[in-house]
Amino acid sequence: MLLIPRPDLSARPLQITCECTIEAEPDEVYAAWTEKLDIWFAQPGTLSMVAERGRPFFFYNRDEWGRHPHYGRFLDVKANKLIELTWITGNGEAVGTEGAETILRIDLIPKGAATKVRLTHSGFIDEKSRLGHQENWPLALELLNDVLKDQANIR
Repeated sequence: MLLIPRPDLSARPLQITCECTIEAEPDEVYAAWTEKLDIWFAQPGTLSMVAERGRPFFFYNRDEWGRHPHYGRFLDVKANKLIELTWITGNGEAVGTEGAETILRIDLIPKGAATKVRLTHSGFIDEKSRLGHQENWPLALELLNDVLKDQANIR
């Protein structure tokens, strides 16, 4: 597969980093990001994703959050350790990444029976976009934790 070059973010240095502990093993967190995004983030029935370097993905986020397309391509994947992808969002309005190709990096660090998630999102075009993601990513990670805890309780 043709590997498209990484985006050049040198003119867009704005980024955020947030960390949280997810009460699930790294393999479960990895699967939630790469195979099961529609159990917590993507609207069911809209996800097209194969976690391989260079492969594109597409989905709409949950309808209750407002319908926003998300798309990009995988830059790097290391099973149960790292997911790095381009992240483009928007719906024709000044929301999401406003069509800018940003980079989302998710590091998974084992922490006993849990996983420390370090999420770094880089390449925002302006402070408004950066602040919106700074506010929303911790909420999304909290939801991920809740969903994975609920699944563990069902087993």
